[in-house]
Amino acid sequence: MSEKPLPEITPLNKPFWDAAARHELLVQRCKRCGRFVWYPRGSCPYCGSRDLEWVKPRETGTIYAVTVARVVVGNSPAWEKEMPYAVAIVDMDDGFRIYGRVLGAKPEEVRPGMRVRVDFEDISTGVAVPVFRPLP
Repeated sequence: MSEKPLPEITPLNKPFWDAAARHELLVQRCKRCGRFVWYPRGSCPYCGSRDLEWVKPRETGTIYAVTVARVVVGNSPAWEKEMPYAVAIVDMDDGFRIYGRVLGAKPEEVRPGMRVRVDFEDISTGVAVPVFRPLP
């Protein structure tokens, strides 16, 4: 494992991080309007309902935007060993956006419009973060 910074786990986001540790993607969905909600919140940003449930969405999406990180600025030096790497905002097929590193392709080959699938990277014992891998 690495010395990468660990996420701050709170009562609100704990279901997400518990699922990530099992290499599963869980996000909130509003029971009133049916929309997916990312990042974890106490109420739906679309209709205001507090009636949210944790569900497993489809794990595929399309890269909306991407940048290539080449310099570590104010973060853990553990990232330096992996430079350069691509970070993308992904439009998931169920209608929400999430971001993460893109693995399995050279950073300069990662482009908007690329189809990806969520995967998980273990960064510490019992802690995994979502990453993306290109679809064939």
